[in-house]
Amino acid sequence: MVKYIIKRLLFAVLILFGVSVLLYFLLRLMPADYIIDKFSPKISTGDMTAEDLREIMKAYGFDLILYTDADGNIMDYKNNNSFANIFSGYWKWLGNCLKGDMGTSFKLCEPVTTVIKEKMGISFSISLVSLIIEVLIAIPLGIKCACNQYGKFDYVTTVICMTCMAFPSFFLGNMLIKWLAVDLGWFEMGGLVSPTLPQDADFFTRLGDMSWHLILPILVMVILDIGPLMRYTRTNTLEVLNADYIRTARAKGLSEGKVVYKHVFRNTLIPLVTVLASTLPMLFGGAMITETVFDIPGIGQTAYQALLEGDIPLAMGYNMFIAVLTVIGTLLADLMYAVVDPRIKLGK
Repeated sequence: MVKYIIKRLLFAVLILFGVSVLLYFLLRLMPADYIIDKFSPKISTGDMTAEDLREIMKAYGFDLILYTDADGNIMDYKNNNSFANIFSGYWKWLGNCLKGDMGTSFKLCEPVTTVIKEKMGISFSISLVSLIIEVLIAIPLGIKCACNQYGKFDYVTTVICMTCMAFPSFFLGNMLIKWLAVDLGWFEMGGLVSPTLPQDADFFTRLGDMSWHLILPILVMVILDIGPLMRYTRTNTLEVLNADYIRTARAKGLSEGKVVYKHVFRNTLIPLVTVLASTLPMLFGGAMITETVFDIPGIGQTAYQALLEGDIPLAMGYNMFIAVLTVIGTLLADLMYAVVDPRIKLGK
């Protein structure tokens, strides 16, 4: 077991290195550039020269290419995204990252690690509640559908779940806002707290107001994610129901309830471990589109804005954070296999 974990961790380091190289090069090649977009208006008004911008770019660890005419007048400029320049920037980022410094967000002017810690709690709370609701609904539904294969309940549940899976998150979110918030006025349209909430409101009042705001985002996430988990549970339950030991249990006279919940359910959990372990990045990484639609200041919306505006340190830190969580989730899934099913032996 120990040798297996060490081996997987070494592979994880290699994978994360490859992911970091790919991410950094892609982010540097994005058309959006926060520094140039921020200071370009000052150049057009004459408050700053292109040479001043070049010095600012160097302070941020980048380089600026200046295009001049025959008289030496600066005509245009752009970020130097040559291979050598990008590689130099990556090497500097990697050295700082190994020291625990993932850089400072251009837009928020705070360390990336601090931003992730501050914004992660909101996203984690929403995702955790959504996951619990999904599991409590999807797994029993999947087992019920498998036990009534091709019955009315199976067909109706499958059609509803497949229909919900087909909705884009931004479409479903906006429709719920339109119906339940605007037309009926049952919920708030967005944000985390009401604008009218007093600043000196006590903890429980603030918690209740915040929970009311989060009902619609959680509902969107549950509707969109319940279908895949239900279908996966149904498929694995059908495989277990056709196993020889299930027919033997029925032949011994066990009731259908005992067969399903004592034998089928326990063995259905084995493949579900992979699905649940893969939700680790989702729990801490937030839901970009859902948080953006409902204007929730979580890590998902913050990272989305960083990508749009070219905030490279924050975008890089967020994506590497998700990559680390994905690797950890995969390792936990492999380890949980051996815990759930003693017949599975991990390689040495």
